[in-house]
Amino acid sequence: MCIRDSFSINQMTVKQLSLPELANACGHSGVPGVGLWREPVREYGVEAAAKLVRDAGLTVTTLCRGGFFTAIDPAERRRALDDNRAAIDEAATLGTDTLVLVSGGLPAGDKDLAGARERIADALAELGPYAAEHGVRLAIEPLHPMYAADRCVVSTLGQALDLAERFPADQVGVCVDTYHIWWDDLAPAQIARAGAGGRLHTFQLADWTTPLPEGVLTGRGQLGDGSIDLAHWWRLVDAAGYTGPVEVELFNAELWAREDGAAVLHETATRFSSVASEVLGSSEVLG
Repeated sequence: MCIRDSFSINQMTVKQLSLPELANACGHSGVPGVGLWREPVREYGVEAAAKLVRDAGLTVTTLCRGGFFTAIDPAERRRALDDNRAAIDEAATLGTDTLVLVSGGLPAGDKDLAGARERIADALAELGPYAAEHGVRLAIEPLHPMYAADRCVVSTLGQALDLAERFPADQVGVCVDTYHIWWDDLAPAQIARAGAGGRLHTFQLADWTTPLPEGVLTGRGQLGDGSIDLAHWWRLVDAAGYTGPVEVELFNAELWAREDGAAVLHETATRFSSVASEVLGSSEVLG
């Protein structure tokens, strides 16, 4: 795989760019793939967005996000399932085979992590076959434990695989994101486990920088600015048999505050090239 073919920019990294601006900037920088988010895609129009990226020659590598399965109230659970069916439909329309899932945190007043994870499994049992019928795979993304209460009770790759392995691999797998798993010394073995089972559905890069911002959500560092050995994790997924695109997904308020989103894309592509050259043994530079 060459550097250029492997790169995908997640839409949230350059969220100051509109969808047409993003497509144009990718064309100018030679970026072949994009990971899209449902909210801006819906605002633009799903069919229109699909045509835009197709006409730009872009591959939609993932759609973010589905999930939030942990509600106890039956009406809330029905709404979540309906919304995830819609997300699967949107992914299929956009031409991506991967819907990333953020599984949901603990409902107010609930402290039962195991019960919340079982409700995720119940939802996957219903949604997995529907996704497969539409050519879409569900990718459970474990989030760093600091998000367990309010955003995602699936905190490790092992927990994600324990859920995914209840279902066929063409229905449910995992998303490996360096930001969320870099701290876990069991994660390398779990990456190998995911690869052996055909469940490595997508791989994302982001760095870990401190201090974390208030609210912690926008703390993802630009590649090379933080503590993560990004090339090491890339080598691990490569050794596990992953051959798909590598997305850069950065929630970073400082990057978003820069008016020139195309320049942020160029910078990110250059940083990506530096990491990729360590892994792929090429000096090719994107952007």
